Amino acid sequence: MTFSAQLEAKFDKLLHSYPPGRQRSAMVPMLLYAQDEIGSITPELIEEVAHRTGTTPLQVEEVLSYYSMLHKKPLGKAHVQICTNISCLLNGGEELWRQACQTLGIGHKEVTADGQISLEEVECIGACSWAPALQVNYDFYHFVTPEKLERLLASLRDRT
Repeated sequence: MTFSAQLEAKFDKLLHSYPPGRQRSAMVPMLLYAQDEIGSITPELIEEVAHRTGTTPLQVEEVLSYYSMLHKKPLGKAHVQICTNISCLLNGGEELWRQACQTLGIGHKEVTADGQISLEEVECIGACSWAPALQVNYDFYHFVTPEKLERLLASLRDRT
């Protein structure tokens, strides 16, 4: 499998960050970086990461089944994750979730027809003190109101 030079450099650095025999520890960051570059975790990527980390494809699959931030289906360019855990729930997170579903016309782990925006309901993003919160790719948004959500979703449509 062919990756960009930047991703190959990240892989090399990761694999050399661990003592011999411990390259398996690089698996999750490798999968995350590759997912960002190619859009999802493909069967070819699973084989490649298994080979590079000295594991089996089944072991990579086991990791995939555990971590919810790893996706086998392509995400939108903007992946919106809305927290509905207790702090966010008590501060309007569930209402934001319903609003986003209605505005985008999609549900949990779905992607808009143009492939630009995906949506996911998540249990916690570690922003309980700033609830309700959501995350778009790697950017966090705190104290989100219905109005702020509408502006954010509109801006995501405009930039994608």
